[in-house]
Amino acid sequence: MSFDADLLVAGGGPAGLATALLARRAGMSVVVAEPRADPIDKACGEGLMPGGLARLLALGVDPAGVPFHGIAYRAGRRAAHARFAAGPGRGVRRTTLQAALRERAAQAGIGWVAGRVAGLRQDAHGVEAAGVRARWLVGADGLHSRVRREAGIASAAGTPARFGQRRHYPVAPWSDLVEVWWSAHAEAYVTPVAPDLVGVAILHRRSGLGYETLLDGFPELKARLGGAAPAGPVRGAGPLRRTVQARVSGRVLLVGDAAGYEDALTGEGVSLALNQAEAAVSALSSGDLAGYEAQWRRRTRTYRLLTRGLVLLTAARPVRGAVVPICVAVPPLFRGAVNVLAG
Repeated sequence: MSFDADLLVAGGGPAGLATALLARRAGMSVVVAEPRADPIDKACGEGLMPGGLARLLALGVDPAGVPFHGIAYRAGRRAAHARFAAGPGRGVRRTTLQAALRERAAQAGIGWVAGRVAGLRQDAHGVEAAGVRARWLVGADGLHSRVRREAGIASAAGTPARFGQRRHYPVAPWSDLVEVWWSAHAEAYVTPVAPDLVGVAILHRRSGLGYETLLDGFPELKARLGGAAPAGPVRGAGPLRRTVQARVSGRVLLVGDAAGYEDALTGEGVSLALNQAEAAVSALSSGDLAGYEAQWRRRTRTYRLLTRGLVLLTAARPVRGAVVPICVAVPPLFRGAVNVLAG
């Protein structure tokens, strides 16, 4: 039986391209199917945690950006700071990260199909979609994954429903930390992504609110931006939480946001995707596709428990108001949590 490739990857974002690169390193032939034209952008915080950055560098991907050395939680004049023990992370524009991964994929000889994976069919020997016949398919096509639906894997938006919006401002970074500003209803993430540019991503529960209205809830942060005109459009995403019944269906595996997502609160999206990509390729290489489910659960357990717990706790307004004071009062607790998530 002939195949066009060993592996077809649906999705040309970080999760899909990392999976493709790892599969090539394992000796597989790979084709990536992606319907969007370059540069591919997405509403995200754009901060690579130290563990995620290390995984990228190990793949030969070294995107330009700005180092950051920890996380600060801020509410008004109160602030808690925690520096990474394992070295810096890096703030990187999403388009810059995707371009660096795409260039590395081309160097590695990974094929590219400019189209959407649709009409998925699979049998005991392989899968077929987007005009490609492959032994396996990895769905890395995001929160609203079409591959997931066509593979018959059930999913649902979780609660509480939260949304994200991001915009850039031509302002020199004023801190070597990623700042998370807390208000009664939202969190604003400030990430340095260039010497003269910061990204401000806002996570919130109030669907339909405009970005400027949300930013007005952070007067101290707004003052830091100094009235600078935005450097680009607002990008949005959500609802963020997505529960997924399984990560494997026959010869189809799910990676990244397609595999299930809790929330962006702890800033681990890209790191998690790279970690899952390693597990998926390990499962394909060993032939133990069913074992990927257990690997996925193990590798995401800390993120799922900590993030879910924090989101649920801070849904109550009194608890939200106590987050930063507690982090200020008990610095070891904050440092410990940040460094667990940094890896």
